[in-house]
Amino acid sequence: MSPIIYIIRDNFHTTVADTDMGKGSYIQQMVSRIDKTRDGCAFIVSDFTDMMDYSTAKRSLTRLAESGRVRRVIRGVYDKPRYSTLLEEHSAPIAEEIANALARNYNWTIAPTGAAALNLLGLSTQVPANWKFISSGPYKKYTFGKVTIEFLHRANREIAGMSKITALIIQVLKAIGEKNLDESTKEKMKARLTSEDKTRLQAEARQTTAWIYKAIKDICL
Repeated sequence: MSPIIYIIRDNFHTTVADTDMGKGSYIQQMVSRIDKTRDGCAFIVSDFTDMMDYSTAKRSLTRLAESGRVRRVIRGVYDKPRYSTLLEEHSAPIAEEIANALARNYNWTIAPTGAAALNLLGLSTQVPANWKFISSGPYKKYTFGKVTIEFLHRANREIAGMSKITALIIQVLKAIGEKNLDESTKEKMKARLTSEDKTRLQAEARQTTAWIYKAIKDICL
């Protein structure tokens, strides 16, 4: 089967009023930043408050959503839509991107867990409809289209001070379970780690469960 190639449709670049797109305007600055990101990236208002005040950034994002340059996914979160030439329609928002945008918005530390963690590490091709993340924030649930994102509260000490790769590996191991972890799976995980990842992983995961840390040391050999 041919791979799905994502492009941006011509009509995605709907023109914003010339008065808004003048050289050096706030909207032009926002568009310039968005255009440099990959398709599927998600944004919140505070992602742009280094170049304009909050009210201006909010108003500018609203205008760009009305023009079609970005898509409003849920309240306060927008994305840069991907277009599937195979399906001939815009693809669904990327759950991980939306989750990360929400985490930035509320200053939460999060990590994917369960089926979401397995998918993101490439150990499962099944794309979950319900994406679960452990979070330093309160329990929250968001739905867009056919996708649900759940944030499950955990004590901050369980995920604080960890890089994304360390948190992801720990959650993947928890999802697999000690009894189901075999050498083949360890090798697949090892193949997805750089030397830098391995160094960071061993340093940051020392306080985790004994069997998980032992598995991590095996993976990092």
